[in-house]
Amino acid sequence: MQSVDRAVSVLQVLAARGPCGLTEISGELGLHKATVFRLLATLESRGLVEQHTERGRYRIGYTAVELAAGASQVNDLSLLSRSVCQELAEAVGDTVSVAIRDGREAVCIDRTMGAAAIASMDWVGRRSPIHASSTGKVFLAHMSLAEVAGICEAGLDACTRYTVVDPDRLAGELAEVRKRGYATTSEEHELGLAAIAAPVRALDGEVIGAVSLSGPTFRINEETRDDLAEQVVAAGDRISWRRGYVKRG
Repeated sequence: MQSVDRAVSVLQVLAARGPCGLTEISGELGLHKATVFRLLATLESRGLVEQHTERGRYRIGYTAVELAAGASQVNDLSLLSRSVCQELAEAVGDTVSVAIRDGREAVCIDRTMGAAAIASMDWVGRRSPIHASSTGKVFLAHMSLAEVAGICEAGLDACTRYTVVDPDRLAGELAEVRKRGYATTSEEHELGLAAIAAPVRALDGEVIGAVSLSGPTFRINEETRDDLAEQVVAAGDRISWRRGYVKRG
């Protein structure tokens, strides 16, 4: 299974960067050159990669193009993420959602309910302020400084008394989101509700969505946050992997 995983990573590097040499692919994935060479030889034998006109450089082969055509009809983020979200919701018991950004709001495009009797009631199509939701903070953390400044200048509404509306404090939180790889909120959008979100990335690394776990503060709090965040980040990584984001190792 490790070889299959690494072979897919090689294809993703070629898809993202175009024709590459052995050294480039090896460096990008953090794999030994001999390992990458064996993977390339196997992929080339099946037409998934081919050597560029310049010997020693490889590119995506026509067989991979044929396979991609068959997958194009199911390349929807909500479909790609559903099984991952279901597994996470079953494991933790709370609500798992996937959101995309629409201007100053995060929009829920899919939701899976956990088994807990008291749970967050997100629904598909629900919109949340980008500065007051965990998914929104994921998007903000990966936007340009100019974009964030524009949103702050337009005004940050207080949904509750805990909503962060000070631009400097928000900037500090966003720096922390980038550092640790996930965002959190506690009663910033709704009293009694806490959430944790992690980014979903496309092939080129761009953040195109966010997966979140939400529930009551007596279950999602400082004591449980680290363990839950680890699971949310893992879910985001798995969805990103399905969307083509290159995985190292």
